[in-house]
Amino acid sequence: MGGYGSGRIGHKQRAEGCKSLDVNLLHRDGCLCIGRAGYRIWTRDGEETGRIGYRMKTDGFFLAYKVRPNGGEWESVEQTIPITYADCNYGGARPYFQCSGVVDGRHCRRRVGKLFAAGNYFLCRHCYRIAYGSQSEPRYDRMLRRANKLRLELGGEIGTAHWIAPKPKGMWQRTYEQKRFEIEWCENQANVLFIQKFRHLLTEKERSGLFVD
Repeated sequence: MGGYGSGRIGHKQRAEGCKSLDVNLLHRDGCLCIGRAGYRIWTRDGEETGRIGYRMKTDGFFLAYKVRPNGGEWESVEQTIPITYADCNYGGARPYFQCSGVVDGRHCRRRVGKLFAAGNYFLCRHCYRIAYGSQSEPRYDRMLRRANKLRLELGGEIGTAHWIAPKPKGMWQRTYEQKRFEIEWCENQANVLFIQKFRHLLTEKERSGLFVD
């Protein structure tokens, strides 16, 4: 096989459809302490959909689990994922996985926060050519999604049909102004991008009515 994940899956998968390990969640739960052992369990609608055993060793985060390649017989898999740390600006250190994938004979070794089980092993999204669903969205939709998220953070309603909510109690005025500016900028960018893409479907009167040349 030549290493974890040798070769590359030929089609893009979605991150949302893959089981994943988040190093920050593991760190928060105390799973990265040497000698700590247990299980990580995935559920959907209250039902267990998978589990893996783990143990934190001196040489990395050790996993033991079973897979069924192509729906065949169950096979036992063991994998050790190196953990590295980077200093934070305000003290302390942040953990990262070091991807142990091997693609086309080359070791990955990327420092990442998440690994995905899109094959037999937990590897980074680059090795598995995994994309997030949002990456396939048109850019104008991403701009509107960002604006709507900020609108909700201010306690308002989503959508350009609504006024931007006034400054919440306890929020710094400077912070509020920054969020308000970003909302307006994102929504304006979404408008421009949408018209650029579909301007051939609009009449001159409709384009001028949107105040975008």
